[in-house]
Amino acid sequence: MIEMTLREIADVVGGTLHDVPDPEVTVPGSVEFDSRRIGSGDLFLALPGEHSDGHEYAAAAIAAGAVAVLAARPVGVPAIVVAPASGSVPATSVALSHDSDGSGAAVLAALAALARTSVERLSATGGLTVVGVTGSSGKTSTKDLLAAVLAPLGPVVAPPGSFNNELGHPWTALRADADTRFLVLELSARGPGHIAALAQVAPPRIGVVLNVGTAHLGEFGSREAIAKTKGELVEALPSAGLAVLNADDQQVAAMADRTTARVVTVGQTERADLRATDIRLDDEARAGFTMHTPTGSVAVRLAVHGEHQVGNALAAAAVALECGADLDTVAQALSGAHAASARRMDVRTTADGVTVVNDSYNANPDSVRAALKALVTMSRSGDTARRSWAVLGEMGELGEESVIEHDRIGRLAVRLDVDRLIVVGTGRPSRAMHQGAVMEGSWGEESILVPDIGSAIALLDDEVAAGDVVLVKASKSVGLWEVAEHLTGAARARGHAGGTSAGTDTEAAGVSERTEDTAALHRMTEPSVGEAES
Repeated sequence: MIEMTLREIADVVGGTLHDVPDPEVTVPGSVEFDSRRIGSGDLFLALPGEHSDGHEYAAAAIAAGAVAVLAARPVGVPAIVVAPASGSVPATSVALSHDSDGSGAAVLAALAALARTSVERLSATGGLTVVGVTGSSGKTSTKDLLAAVLAPLGPVVAPPGSFNNELGHPWTALRADADTRFLVLELSARGPGHIAALAQVAPPRIGVVLNVGTAHLGEFGSREAIAKTKGELVEALPSAGLAVLNADDQQVAAMADRTTARVVTVGQTERADLRATDIRLDDEARAGFTMHTPTGSVAVRLAVHGEHQVGNALAAAAVALECGADLDTVAQALSGAHAASARRMDVRTTADGVTVVNDSYNANPDSVRAALKALVTMSRSGDTARRSWAVLGEMGELGEESVIEHDRIGRLAVRLDVDRLIVVGTGRPSRAMHQGAVMEGSWGEESILVPDIGSAIALLDDEVAAGDVVLVKASKSVGLWEVAEHLTGAARARGHAGGTSAGTDTEAAGVSERTEDTAALHRMTEPSVGEAES
């Protein structure tokens, strides 16, 4: 963040200084909510957890080098204290839904205010460009591609994994400093007004809307409500800004009427300003295509997996061209960009010759369909067809459409001719997925329903063979990545070397993909600030 004194920070967040010997001391570092990751010059964010409280670690954070603590009450060490609002306090975050006294909400509000001030000053004095991305699916993949295509133009800050809610969004924004030229942010929503609120934290100049799908139908009620919320991003853009819209999605394309910013459309339709033609997939479902732009055409070959990545790449290209990149540089950056976020189309081939597609971070009907198509492409490419396995779990938060959507996925797996479908879980949605596959199938063994992850692992250990391709995907609450990680680790356990990977793991940077562990927000056993998929 931009360097500020403790007095300035207190003024910005509406707090008071406690136990601060020198208010003019500056915070040259960043803001951290995990006391284990505090470095010299940082500001520690004390958040309450369901089972423990970040305030309890304030002294440890100071001892580790923090300048001060941003807290909801005095903590006996230098602190900026913000008071909870009076009256009832709404749940401002999935992670802080237990926040009955409002202390967590007060700290999050202070964090948002601090992030906005930092971003506004950097935008005014340092030429920072903020790029916001939203969509029912593909946000994280597109964010990673954006970081890759913008990097040749200058330093980029983008969230590790999917830090896109009320905590992760301002936390990421505060990673930008005077050297940062581009700040790329995901914007998630669990209901109307959420994206608008995030856009106020770090006002974007460029906004990208990827799609309107069925993720979180249970919370929004309809695709129209989802579209209305997604459109809050383009409504937040300034008239001098740019909206990048998916021309292949009618509800996204219609958002052109909701912004005063200039609009660039992307897609496969002839109406798109940036258009992909001649799409072809290699034996690992990596797309090559010709990208047509107003300034010329260029060949692109992606290193990420799945045909759905074409639209994500076009959106990233539109942003980079707007920011001054030339066409050849964009094509080269897209062709060299690998998956940078864990458990998203992470393709690894073990020493035993089993290809594992770990797309287990989250799932909704649109992303599962895309992943199944990629699985089938990978298994059928090359001289010899390989056996395909889909290990699928429940897709959460689909509301009244849940059973229908799960049934459709089961039927689609059979129609695509996936060799074996393993459905994990005992709930009604899982049973509906299995039943849909059984009803669509012809030989009776296309699908098997297992009660838990351990049963799925046991079945795979018994039956998966060299050359097989295994897709693992479910909503993150299922934790189905244990299956993928078992398969990729099984070879090492037997004394072999590890497999090769097309992606990198954000956990190497101390970032994991769980939001449910509210008690560990400040001292994370599996560190994350999480994602709302919609």
